[in-house]
Amino acid sequence: MAFFDGYHHLTLSVDGAQEDNDFYTKTLGMKTVKKTVLFDGTMPVYHLYYGNETGDPSTIITTFPYRKLGIYGKRGTNQSKIIQLSIPKGSADFWVNRLGDEGFKAAKIDRFARTRVAVEHPCGIPHELVETTAANDDRRPIVSAGVGADQGIKGIYGVAISVFDKTSMDDFLTVGFGMTGQGEDGNALKFNLPTSGPGSVVEILHEPNLPQGTWTLSGGTIHHMAFNTRTEENQMALKAHLEGLGFTDVSDQKDRNYFKSCYVRSPGGALFELAFSYGKGWAKDESPDALGQILQFPEWFEDRREEMEAGLESFKW
Repeated sequence: MAFFDGYHHLTLSVDGAQEDNDFYTKTLGMKTVKKTVLFDGTMPVYHLYYGNETGDPSTIITTFPYRKLGIYGKRGTNQSKIIQLSIPKGSADFWVNRLGDEGFKAAKIDRFARTRVAVEHPCGIPHELVETTAANDDRRPIVSAGVGADQGIKGIYGVAISVFDKTSMDDFLTVGFGMTGQGEDGNALKFNLPTSGPGSVVEILHEPNLPQGTWTLSGGTIHHMAFNTRTEENQMALKAHLEGLGFTDVSDQKDRNYFKSCYVRSPGGALFELAFSYGKGWAKDESPDALGQILQFPEWFEDRREEMEAGLESFKW
């Protein structure tokens, strides 16, 4: 069973749009790929996408800034906890210094024999920059002002999920998603996707003493992780496979304009997405060499266009 080719994207609910944009583009050096509006619900919330220059799957981080609405979540157990991004081996010290110069508290840590730089997003969501070699991650680093090819972020490394019961995710990940257990390190379990593609790690953190985290779209929390099924056929096959195993909390397919998605809530609480890009992808409504320049709207929010565009005009992109 090989339904996946690594991650497609990761999605967070954050606080302010300006600080979010500054963190990903100015501090971490990622590129703006898309500016849209949340396609679900009746509240027009910005949906911002960051990644490499072409917005390749496995490089995309997306965020919903909730400060304007004043909706805040609670971080805790039984939810996704840490966003993990891949950086070149030997670049950890560079990132500790760069993050410190930008006013962020950063420190080197080690887990599963990989050096990491631990830092928090301005809204508090933990991030880790994980050193990887070219042999296990051959994606081209994202180069930007002050960040060279020897330091640039390559894309998603993985996600760490906090759980109350560390065995709760085993069948879901191994039988359901075809992942392979890679052992333990302290309170952490590591699983790998059955793919040769980059960005294939899920880490499970056993943290039974934390309070239950929120699952709603609310500032300060990770909402979901999306895996790349590449094709609709693979997506539907995996959906049927999960349902056949009894994991029946799988949504119908949803069209996100640039990709199509199905969602499933895991036994450990984290929300997983099955996604694949289709058509022209991000270039559906913008030139491939000018991604993320124009705010894009679903038709049902066209009557709020003037309001939403005015909200972005004050930002320093």
